Amino acid sequence: MAVRVFVTATNTDVGKTYTVLQLMHTAAQAGLRPVAYKPIETGVTDKPADGLALLNACKHLNPACRDLAPERVVSYRFALAAAPFVAKGKTTIEKERLARDMRFLESLGDILFIEGAGGPLVPIEKDLFMIDLPALFNAQTLLVTPGRLGAVNDTLLCVEALNRRGIDPHIVVNLRPGEKETFERLNRPCFEAAGLSYRLIPREADKVIASIV
Repeated sequence: MAVRVFVTATNTDVGKTYTVLQLMHTAAQAGLRPVAYKPIETGVTDKPADGLALLNACKHLNPACRDLAPERVVSYRFALAAAPFVAKGKTTIEKERLARDMRFLESLGDILFIEGAGGPLVPIEKDLFMIDLPALFNAQTLLVTPGRLGAVNDTLLCVEALNRRGIDPHIVVNLRPGEKETFERLNRPCFEAAGLSYRLIPREADKVIASIV
């Protein structure tokens, strides 16, 4: 069975896909066969942008994935850019299908990255949220947070919510251009005072992989 990692973030547009791509390349350099899965993608008017980026990385880094179709990497896609609960309309998102598709993909590699949509408490069905997927997939959880101002509150709220579900996440900070000074001066002291252990992406991607596997 492959190592399973569910990737969530403090909000949308934080850098989940970018982080997964960085970790996939690092895993491949470490001799692992990476695979990626995007259970649900919203805001898809033509092709699933995140799903295709993940699929292309799978094909490039893992020979077993060269014949994969986009439908294998993204189980559900919806046009409306909203939480799946709203974007899906009358469609029912079936947990059984998600689990089945995940098991197929993990059979192709050594480490499977499962990218969520939005943050942990984004609703999927009335009684199903993104925060429920780590248990459904029996996966470790990785939380992506940005380096910008405002990230401290979002990060601590997400960690608290995850901890209440018995989840101790790996935390990575996606330092975008121009965010390093803000993170070092404003965010790092708060993270360290809260006792949060974290890694920086992309600089410490190798350490993230080592902590996962």
